[in-house]
Amino acid sequence: QVHLVESGGGLVQAGGSLRLSCTASGRIFSINTMGWYRQAPGKQRELVATITAGGITNYADSVKGRFTISRDNAKNTVYLQMNSLKPEDATVYYCKLPLGPLTYWGQGTQVTVSS
Repeated sequence: QVHLVESGGGLVQAGGSLRLSCTASGRIFSINTMGWYRQAPGKQRELVATITAGGITNYADSVKGRFTISRDNAKNTVYLQMNSLKPEDATVYYCKLPLGPLTYWGQGTQVTVSS
């Protein structure tokens, strides 16, 4: 069994910053790509950013230049530094971990941005 625990969400004013964390635990032997996704009510879950074990990153166009994904392989943890937050960034953020044929998701952490 694999568990993903997210933290760091909250309320912030537009233009502010938050840092999300996601730690994986359980029967993990090797982790390649980890990622952050977000999903607004009534909409499909969308990619925010991903990072490979080697540190190669990929971002949605809407967050490029504002968000930074990073990871600590020793801790099985991925981070998402979110700067210059906008009201449209407000939603639930999920951590994703693909392991072989399975995909694990965190429970989600709410990000609220006040204008």
